[in-house]
Amino acid sequence: MNKGARIYIIRKYFISDNLKLSYLDNERDGKPVLLCLHGHFGCARYYAQLMEQLEDWHVYSIDQRGHGWSDHAEAGHYERSDYIGDILTFIDTVLSSQAVFILGHSLGGINAYQVAARRNDLVRGLLIEDVGAIEKDYASFSPKIIDYAPTLKELGDSLKKFRIYDAKYFLECAEETERGWHYRFDKANLSESQKRLNGKWWNDFLASSCPALLMHGKKSWVVNQEHIEEMAMRRKNTEYVVFNKSSHTVNLDEPKLFFQTVKRFLDKHRNE
Repeated sequence: MNKGARIYIIRKYFISDNLKLSYLDNERDGKPVLLCLHGHFGCARYYAQLMEQLEDWHVYSIDQRGHGWSDHAEAGHYERSDYIGDILTFIDTVLSSQAVFILGHSLGGINAYQVAARRNDLVRGLLIEDVGAIEKDYASFSPKIIDYAPTLKELGDSLKKFRIYDAKYFLECAEETERGWHYRFDKANLSESQKRLNGKWWNDFLASSCPALLMHGKKSWVVNQEHIEEMAMRRKNTEYVVFNKSSHTVNLDEPKLFFQTVKRFLDKHRNE
């Protein structure tokens, strides 16, 4: 494929823990590998634009269990070990244990540095989007999300009763069926998943030694700048960037600057 030619993103599947899990692939064979992990209520498409822009990288983005086009797990199977096991299975099977850079947002960010803590040999670098070494959030509203809406607009507007006034992040995971529009994430069990995500994860964050980039939205409600600065100070080989116009979803709020920041970090460390 010639440089500058259109990059097509293909949806594929793999099996982990008896679940059929989906992922997107920009099929840039022979390039260094970046693996992307979305956050709670998100899906692999969260990073689709980035996948098209990174012409010199082979980028994969996983629909993590209970999200997007991946199977929903049974209650009790959204533990930390379940998510980490899925990611390691992907690396071992789809990527034949090739070492990768990992970019993760929120849930995906914690998953990323916990994978690195357990298999430092597989992770060449970490890019963490707006999440800390301490997590304390909630998703108790999740089971109350409506099952179906007659229009996409009404589906997005239905989140306002939970004080979610900008639905674009959620709507990336919407699908129309004969019954109407609905979200594909496992709304029944994501509150459980968030409870398992909450905790103090300093030991995991500090356990790896690869280069790391922390990307923080100045207006985020999930983590504050002081905590991000502490993370960068305590972990060697770690830098951070603050996006002044962004909230929790930096990739959506400042996409151009986000891409430039990610590319600069990847290109800097691609040959290490």
